[in-house]
Amino acid sequence: MQLDPVDSSMLAAVGYDANIQALVVLYNSGKAYQYLEVPPEIFQGLLVAPSKGRFMLDHVIDHYPYAIFKGWRNLRR
Repeated sequence: MQLDPVDSSMLAAVGYDANIQALVVLYNSGKAYQYLEVPPEIFQGLLVAPSKGRFMLDHVIDHYPYAIFKGWRNLRR
């Protein structure tokens, strides 16, 4: 998985691993989180959303289990 930069006032970059349905988000604050059990269509929706932050608030945050991202080796499955 790689993180790709996004144009957003809330998010800096996002990445997705379809094999384990994990979304990794790097926020502009410098914090990074992994969201688990995220279907691929949610990730695709995030990529095309006109407001990435609003999409996260409406469709990801508080909708999927999450944890602080601690590196690729620690990506929870």
